[in-house]
Amino acid sequence: METIIRFANVHFDFGHDKTILDGVGFSIKKGMKMALMGQNGAGKSTLFKLITGVIKPEIGEVHVEKGATIATAYQVMPAEDKPLTVEQYFQKYLKEDIHEVRRRMSKVLDVVHLKAPADKLIESFSGGQQARLLLAAALIQEPDMLLLDEPTNNLDHAGIEHLTTFLIMYEKSVLVISHDADFLNSFTQGVLYLDSFTKKVEQYAGDYHDVVAEIAARIEKQNRQNALMAREIQEKKDNANFFAQKGGKMRNVAKKMYEKIEVLESEKVDVRKEDKTIRPFTIPRQEDIESDVLTIKSFTIMHDHHPVEKKASVFLSRGEHLQIIGPNGIGKSTFIESLANGTAPGTTMQPGIRIGYYRQDFSTLNFEDTVLESLIRVINESGEPLNEERYRAVAAGFLVTQDMIHTKIGHLSEGQKGLVAFARLVLQKPGLLILDEPTNHINFRHLPRIAQALDAYEGAMILVSHVPDFVSQIRIDKVLDLQA
Repeated sequence: METIIRFANVHFDFGHDKTILDGVGFSIKKGMKMALMGQNGAGKSTLFKLITGVIKPEIGEVHVEKGATIATAYQVMPAEDKPLTVEQYFQKYLKEDIHEVRRRMSKVLDVVHLKAPADKLIESFSGGQQARLLLAAALIQEPDMLLLDEPTNNLDHAGIEHLTTFLIMYEKSVLVISHDADFLNSFTQGVLYLDSFTKKVEQYAGDYHDVVAEIAARIEKQNRQNALMAREIQEKKDNANFFAQKGGKMRNVAKKMYEKIEVLESEKVDVRKEDKTIRPFTIPRQEDIESDVLTIKSFTIMHDHHPVEKKASVFLSRGEHLQIIGPNGIGKSTFIESLANGTAPGTTMQPGIRIGYYRQDFSTLNFEDTVLESLIRVINESGEPLNEERYRAVAAGFLVTQDMIHTKIGHLSEGQKGLVAFARLVLQKPGLLILDEPTNHINFRHLPRIAQALDAYEGAMILVSHVPDFVSQIRIDKVLDLQA
């Protein structure tokens, strides 16, 4: 089987002192469907950019089969594409006549489970719908190598089923970043694991569960080997120290033993450090708020791409959790954004309440801020006293390391941005917490801790999430169905 992608001794640094890849080598055969896994911030998106040629390695080579076409579905819609109509958008990415574009448009929009009129502007779609369009723009090209970055993030159950069926039937190569084990296991044949500790890419055959089991077994074996060697080294150190104190010829014996100890030390294996999980955390609520937080008497939804006003009778009190549900495209994100901005008609909100708003596209963050500046900014905006020990401790709990705290938000991975957004909520102490798809981009290891914090939150909360297992772990007092 021919190779479509091959990395040969690839080295890449981000900035002057942060190595992402160090001597990486692997290959992908034509027609193979592979998962790309690794810790948040390990460099998975960087590896995609090396494949597409957006960036070049400092050392080594990335070989792509001559004439092979590559398409990538990234997670954020480019600003220059937002003023385009749907038809113009697909024409940009598919260099075919208009009849062929329209034929394929219908097919790929069905795959991503999205109704999108040809003359509708991209900027008028919600963030989740734009993510589906990004995926559709990659699929419509029918490339030789399809690169997908968290493609299930904005898909409901039916959407995931449509995409899965498409990928199973797709006859060309696929490389996908995802934390959805069931999705990956349904169509992938192997795994590339980018280890942020060694900066290497390890290649495995089998599905996600096979890889996790193989890695766990290897780590256990390496730990056992190191433990045995550590005992042997300590015994030899004790003996060498004993002989060294005797003097005379015994010192030569001790010297040889020390040399043997150095050899044993060098033979100890660097055991892979698996993803850490964020610490358990609490989101404190604003203290100076009254019981009645929010009243919703009406709201607007989208029906057949036209706004429709609907009546409601929802009263949200301090400590109550409201879930907003409805099919994709009905206007959930638009509605809660207007709530967060205080511009939603038909609603009244308690004056002076502090709103903690988690947006799935992280546009509430200033991408030019460093992480440290972002954390300090939210504390200043909340009026809370600035306590360096406190905000550094909160940051560390969300895996914000010392070198990461001075990194610009825009240079972080999507998963890291999500953790910074949660750290900001902790420091903000909101009276009303509004969360739009808070599981998107987040490593699955962190989700139980996040669910635990939301379940225990004592302020008023509004939640939109398409992940039933996540929602089931959170106390929900009221539900507003926008479709009812």
